[in-house]
Amino acid sequence: MTRTAHRRPVETIPVRPVKAPPPAGDRRRRRLTDQLGAHAFLLGGLLCFAVFSWYPALRAIVIAFQKYTPGSSPEWVGTDNFSRVWHDPEFTAAWRNTLTFTVLALLIGFAIPFVLALLLNELRHAKAFFRVVVYLPVMIPPVVSALLWKWFYDPGTGLANEALRFLHLPTSNWSNGADTALISLAIVATWANMGGTVLIYLAALQSIPGELYEAAELDGASLLQRIRHVTVPQTRFVILMLMLLQIIATMQVFTEPFVITGGGPENATVTVLYLIYKYAFLYNDFGGACALSVMLLILLGAFSAGYLRLTRSGEEDAA
Repeated sequence: MTRTAHRRPVETIPVRPVKAPPPAGDRRRRRLTDQLGAHAFLLGGLLCFAVFSWYPALRAIVIAFQKYTPGSSPEWVGTDNFSRVWHDPEFTAAWRNTLTFTVLALLIGFAIPFVLALLLNELRHAKAFFRVVVYLPVMIPPVVSALLWKWFYDPGTGLANEALRFLHLPTSNWSNGADTALISLAIVATWANMGGTVLIYLAALQSIPGELYEAAELDGASLLQRIRHVTVPQTRFVILMLMLLQIIATMQVFTEPFVITGGGPENATVTVLYLIYKYAFLYNDFGGACALSVMLLILLGAFSAGYLRLTRSGEEDAA
């Protein structure tokens, strides 16, 4: 009796039908639909910029050459608005105060965020907590922040002078003194806006390869030498761009003088933007306000172009 070998049934692997590629017309139609959707989103952003940014800017340039009062027909006056604003006694004070505030803000508020970013980058515990603490002032509305500092600077019952009295130190007039008002406002602006700058610096520091620091340590570089020869060169582009943005922002300071000092004392804190506000909403002179705005626009545009040209040439020479 012979034994027949038990054969296993042959398993058949199902073959999936291969789909034919869509016709060329369908591919073109799908590509066109995707492009139209992308351009529709882009068009929405461009329309927002055109309506809320570009049109007001162009309209302000036109009004700068007109005698314009809401409710009446404009009258072309040429450069009379520029001449009148130029000979205004507050014009020189406003530009001097603005430039002084910009320099003070750079001296006080440019190095502090970088140092704080270095400290946060070296932390090993509670990083998230300290980042929130540093960024918290940015989340406070600017007017609320200015009102808090106005109470803080109060020469009578303000917390600043109370702390000085507790330490048996001489008190100060802070924002109420002509000599100390601008530096007081620069401290406020630094405190209110440095959170975002610190986080940008921190992101730039964390992108630096650790091998560079290890090589510097092996070469015997100290902490300051590592910062000078590794950290600063690796974050040079971020530092230069943030410096440009800070100069542009401080040249347009308005909230702190408006809320805390009202331009005083003795016009010590009247800035260019505050003078524009006075022309438009106190003097009802929109032509003068727009003329002053155009002057500020030309100055900032020329400065930005020159700054970018110098930094670009410096980078090419370094390369």
